[in-house]
Amino acid sequence: MTDRVCFTYTCAFLQHMAAIGQFAPGMAVAIAGDLRPSSPRILGACASAIVHCGGIVDHCGFVPSPAVAAYGFARGIPSLMVTGSHIPDDRNGIKFNRADGEVLKPDEAAIRAQGVDLPDLFDAAGMLRTAPAPTPPCDAATPYVARYVDFFGPDALAGLKLGVYQHSAVGRDDVLEIVTALGAQAVALARSDTFIPVDTEAVRPVDQELARQWAAEFGFDAILSTDGDSDRPLLADETGQWLRGDVLGVLCAQALGITALATPVSSNSALELSGLFSQVVRTRIGSPFVIEAMNTLIALGETACGYEANGGFILGSPVTQEGRTLAALPTRDAVLPMLAVLAQARRSGLSVSALRATLPPRFTASDRLQNYPTAKSQALVARLGEGEAPAVLAKVGDLFGSFAGPATLFNQVDGLRITFASGDIIHLRPSGNAPELRVYTEGDTPERAATLLEQAMAVVVALP
Repeated sequence: MTDRVCFTYTCAFLQHMAAIGQFAPGMAVAIAGDLRPSSPRILGACASAIVHCGGIVDHCGFVPSPAVAAYGFARGIPSLMVTGSHIPDDRNGIKFNRADGEVLKPDEAAIRAQGVDLPDLFDAAGMLRTAPAPTPPCDAATPYVARYVDFFGPDALAGLKLGVYQHSAVGRDDVLEIVTALGAQAVALARSDTFIPVDTEAVRPVDQELARQWAAEFGFDAILSTDGDSDRPLLADETGQWLRGDVLGVLCAQALGITALATPVSSNSALELSGLFSQVVRTRIGSPFVIEAMNTLIALGETACGYEANGGFILGSPVTQEGRTLAALPTRDAVLPMLAVLAQARRSGLSVSALRATLPPRFTASDRLQNYPTAKSQALVARLGEGEAPAVLAKVGDLFGSFAGPATLFNQVDGLRITFASGDIIHLRPSGNAPELRVYTEGDTPERAATLLEQAMAVVVALP
């Protein structure tokens, strides 16, 4: 992520936006970043590229990914977010948004295909020789906060005592402000000046223990948190148990009155078993795939949303409740699912754990093998999934059958997802943005899902 690389990709993005009529010289481009140490430098390189392309830098500072996206969508301008999401702080990335929604897979291909003529601005190490001039800040946080305060109303969370686990999440103060404005008593917890890579799909043991301790110490009704760029939620119930993001997605969609859903193949199967939705589409993992499927559902006349197993919730259609309308926000968001579930629990007179218990008893767990070369994980999944169905089932049965029983079904929508006769599920998938192998499991109790995960991880670790 040298300045030259970031500059080049930003130019390629804007050239593609110009080709589809969403950017021209003199147009603003909104930018923001997370709290990683490298984010300010990369933002500078991106700002220099915008100026080089004839654009005006609309610098939103350090705000959540969905906040800068919403800012851009509202103004019909492109935007970008400098963030590595949940990955370690020695890495980073850039998330680009069109003027009307997230960059999708066809856009990504078109960006990569661009030819960029670079100016002589960089030293031998690929870094800018002169830092860009600072630009006046814009305010993307205020309308983002107002979006939820206006929709849910000042009493939506009245009477609830909530913890806000702040760590180094860029939206930590926004979450605190929102829940307070909705009537909750909120307590800020564990704010950190050092970046902490919180992964909402593989919650660190230390964060699991912290939530249990806080719940016991403070008597919270729930604890809220997000990942680094605050587009993926973490919500713990009154016992300090973190809810899985795919469970949060089902409960949020139900609370909002959504009729159709798109979600990746890795999400909890309680979605279909609940019978709450007229249509469910399963996709590959990643918000571009979810958004493409969600847009298809909307075109069919459905009120649709998407969500991912990491909890990021994508509202594709506007929703109206009690005379208030929440506009669509077609990008991954952390705040909406947490607020919708907490407001629904309060309306129903239920604890968060009791609301969770209204869904069919299917439970998921996930973890990752870190520093696992991408080529190795891809080769493993390809080797296991090669051949006709009986051969594949025999291979995975040899690996996992001693503790999972006979394998009966598999799919290769994204990685290799195996269903066993017991109803247990094991899913192996190479990570798309880090040298990691993701392992997902599902069972009929939390304990079974956790045990299955531990056993599956042990098998994979031992493979050559």
